[in-house]
Amino acid sequence: MTQPPLRAVIADDQALVRTGFGMILAADGIEVVAEAANGADAVAAVRRTRPDVVLMDIRMPELDGLEATRQIMAGGSDGTRVLILTTYDLDHYVYAALTAGASGFLLKDVTPEHLVASVRLVRSGDALLAPTITRRLIERFAPRDEVKATRHRDLSELTPRELEVLRLLATGLSNAELADRLTLSATTVKTHVARILSKLGLRDRVQAVVLAYETGLISPGAATTDA
Repeated sequence: MTQPPLRAVIADDQALVRTGFGMILAADGIEVVAEAANGADAVAAVRRTRPDVVLMDIRMPELDGLEATRQIMAGGSDGTRVLILTTYDLDHYVYAALTAGASGFLLKDVTPEHLVASVRLVRSGDALLAPTITRRLIERFAPRDEVKATRHRDLSELTPRELEVLRLLATGLSNAELADRLTLSATTVKTHVARILSKLGLRDRVQAVVLAYETGLISPGAATTDA
């Protein structure tokens, strides 16, 4: 049975960016169902078309991409995933966007191949960012307030092994590295990660890394690998 085409919305205040990205996606069979020049239009487009993925610029008039992402996720996204577009690596808005529910971010100078692969990867339910890149982002911008950390969700639902997997995942280890470190099969590691996400109501690995820092499970500087 033929799978329906992946559907995307592109939100950026620059028409040239929207057109360029749209052509790249369309050439790979991805249907661009709407474009938006500001955050408010992006939210409306998502509610109207229910796309699989939104490419969301951060700096836009009327409503920025951060607030637009928050509204899309808070309003019931029906499986829609948001990829943040940014001009600068480690833009200080990106961490806030990830905590608002975005599944990762792309630099605007991304290659066509990477753009297409990223959209498809996020749609499949995986996270766009390598854990090491995510860790760098979070170490730079995650809140350090211990009082606030105690307000985050309880991790007591996780087994000791799942807590160990989450802690290592947040330090930047890939699934293969986790398997090697814990002497487990890749399939077992994937199962542990899937259970962690399910128990904590998280969308992907990016959100898991964010949560690990915000709950104090891991502290900045605790990385075990270098990017």
